[in-house]
Amino acid sequence: MEATTKGAGGRRGGHRKKSVSKSIKAGLQFPVGRIARFLKRGRYAQRTGIGAPIYLAAVLEYLAAEVLELAGNAARDNKKNRINPRHVLLAVRNDEELGKLLQGVTIASGGVLPNINPVLLPKKSSAGDSGKASTPKSPKKA
Repeated sequence: MEATTKGAGGRRGGHRKKSVSKSIKAGLQFPVGRIARFLKRGRYAQRTGIGAPIYLAAVLEYLAAEVLELAGNAARDNKKNRINPRHVLLAVRNDEELGKLLQGVTIASGGVLPNINPVLLPKKSSAGDSGKASTPKSPKKA
């Protein structure tokens, strides 16, 4: 009798095929397996379909790529090589759809959009006013 290294049905021993992750199969960067685990452990539903974590990972990856692209453009506009929270805020608030999605979200260290109410801006004087005598800015006290 010849001793073989393989077990019953060829299960043990020998060389195994390298495992391929669900993310690679789906062509995504975001972790499909981890998202599936979070969906199960979160108890959002009794049962979770096989395609749900793939779809959710694809949507999250798309949103992240969109925000990062716009934030990178904002960083380049400010002559910076590194994206900081201010650039993320400017990217989100200046984009109509992302601004609507993240309406109630506060981004730490993001600041606010630069905005000056037109009422507060100095009034523009017309060319005809420059020839007239100017009135004193404050009344003189007697």
